[in-house]
Amino acid sequence: MIFPVGKYNEAYAKYFTKKSYLAPISTEQVGIFNVTFEPSCRNNWHIHHATKGGGQILIGVAGVGLYKEEGKPIVKILPGDVINIPANVKHWHGAAPDGYFSHLAVEVSGENTSNEWLDAVSDEEYEKELATLK
Repeated sequence: MIFPVGKYNEAYAKYFTKKSYLAPISTEQVGIFNVTFEPSCRNNWHIHHATKGGGQILIGVAGVGLYKEEGKPIVKILPGDVINIPANVKHWHGAAPDGYFSHLAVEVSGENTSNEWLDAVSDEEYEKELATLK
C-alpha cells in the first residue's frame, strides 16, 4: 500500500468492532483520510447527514473490504473501487474476515453536515451478510 496506515483510531474506537487505524492524507480543501481495518473490523451503522451536498466517497487501496447500505446487498470493495455514499444514507463498511483492508475516505463538503453513529454491526449480522457474497 502506498499510503501510511497511521495511528490506532482511538478517538473513534467506540464506533468500530475490532481495531482501525487512521492516517490523514489531506486536511486542506477536502478531507481525505486513509482508514485501515484489521480483519473483520467494521464500523457501526452510521449516516453522514447534510441538507445539501455532503456524503462520503470511499476508494479501496489495499485488501478486500465490504460496504453495506441499508436495504441493498452487501458489496466488496477492492483496490481501485470507488463507493459513492450520498448524504443521509444509513450504511457501514469494513474489512473482510481474512485480511486487513484500507480505503481512502473523502469527506464531501455540504451544508449542515454531521455524522450520526448508530448501532454496532453484530457478529451474527456480519456473518449473515458475508454468506450472501458466496
